[in-house]
Amino acid sequence: MESAHLLSKRRAGILLHITSLPNSTGKGDLGPEAYNFVNFLADTGIKVWQTLPLGVPHADNSPYQCLSAHAGNPELINLLELYEKGWLKEVKNCPACDAGQCFKTKCIIFKAYLGFDKLATEEDKQEFIDFCDDKVSWLNDFSLYLALREQFSGSCWNQWPESLKQREPAALEEARRKLEIPIKTIQFEQFIFYKQWIALKDYANEHGVLLFGDIPIFVSYDSVDVWANRDVFKLDEQGEMPVVAGVPPDYFSETGQRWGNPHYDWNYLKESDFSWWIERMKSQLEMFDILRIDHFRGFEAAWEIPADEETAINGKWVKAPGDLLLTALKKAFGEMPLVAEDLGIITEEVDVLRRDFKLPGMKILQFAFGDTAENPYLPHNYEKNTVAYTGTHDNDTTLGWFNSLSENEQHHIYQYLGLSNASMPYLLIGTAFSSVANLAIVPMQDVLELGSEDRMNIPGTVEGNWSWQFSWQQLTEDKVRKLSGIIKMFAR
Repeated sequence: MESAHLLSKRRAGILLHITSLPNSTGKGDLGPEAYNFVNFLADTGIKVWQTLPLGVPHADNSPYQCLSAHAGNPELINLLELYEKGWLKEVKNCPACDAGQCFKTKCIIFKAYLGFDKLATEEDKQEFIDFCDDKVSWLNDFSLYLALREQFSGSCWNQWPESLKQREPAALEEARRKLEIPIKTIQFEQFIFYKQWIALKDYANEHGVLLFGDIPIFVSYDSVDVWANRDVFKLDEQGEMPVVAGVPPDYFSETGQRWGNPHYDWNYLKESDFSWWIERMKSQLEMFDILRIDHFRGFEAAWEIPADEETAINGKWVKAPGDLLLTALKKAFGEMPLVAEDLGIITEEVDVLRRDFKLPGMKILQFAFGDTAENPYLPHNYEKNTVAYTGTHDNDTTLGWFNSLSENEQHHIYQYLGLSNASMPYLLIGTAFSSVANLAIVPMQDVLELGSEDRMNIPGTVEGNWSWQFSWQQLTEDKVRKLSGIIKMFAR
């Protein structure tokens, strides 16, 4: 499929992260249920599967704060496939195992690597070598970084010994020598992750389903990206952040959101022809058919908060050269299937930047009501080059949102939609799918008619998020029939 045309056709999509797939272990993975989900999408007429970022998260499991802009989360690997390959049958326990009862992902992958090294075919081994060569621009630094991070009990790189913190060549070489096996194991798990992900992507594409990914505009300070590319970011001589990223007070939070990410040194990025961003985009375009740029407005101006501030209130907008960056990306990749997440405080300058590069923005129906008829989220104000949503992973479920409204607010919504006998959330699903927006997406929670207790994330909080899973029992024949009927009715 030609990438330039992927966002110009009328399609329906579902938003569901990989971890939300059914699985008895408590988190979804790239195993059989991922393929079952593709089958469900294809059978129902859904042509786009949107996920959250697939990176390696920190302890809070947020996919928007990861250890690498390139590496995939090994927790998503289908471990059963490693058993089926036979790479585990002759390998004894790794040092972290307790009497053979350890089934942690890292232990299993370590043992699988040892088995792979001993039992794999020459063809498999050559494929691993080729993978490492192909990903050398980021894989060598990432595998060393992660091995060191594990050696230092998960501490951030700015707390490591000075020679490693400052990346002195002799210290790095010594670390690579001492940590050879952990480094190879980390490279192996990336090899397996990418192999499984690309296989799933190929299967989805063969069944007419496009994979839609998400790129957080900022990266985590505790990441290989900052450790290995310090010039790319605004840091002082000690490697500390004088300012951090976030957003001012808005719909989601009265004190704004202090994300804590480092800001980009755009002068350095311009001088280096945006090579860091080009490498980042290359990785993501290999993995997805469509990409969303999270916090797109940061390409025009970003909210800089003094690092010693506890909230995001006392920040300021600082300009960014988004036009030059997008021009460089377009020169490198041609027309790209990018979606701009343009929610929050959006100025005319941000909108002009998006329109200049013909990027569709996002319209959230939960933001549409209770305002004037000029509200840009009301469907009568949509244009075709738009992605319409009932809500996103940061919103309440549509049913939870609707139930939280007053009787008058609910009545106003029914008045606007003119379907007083229809029920939520399918009334809003039908509204999204009937709109002129080329792409309309609904979270899986809305398909399943679930309430607030099943939302994915509450912005500004750090506990209880990112753990929601669905079960196939929730997807009744009646729900499938309603969903497929709406898709056919509105020619998606």
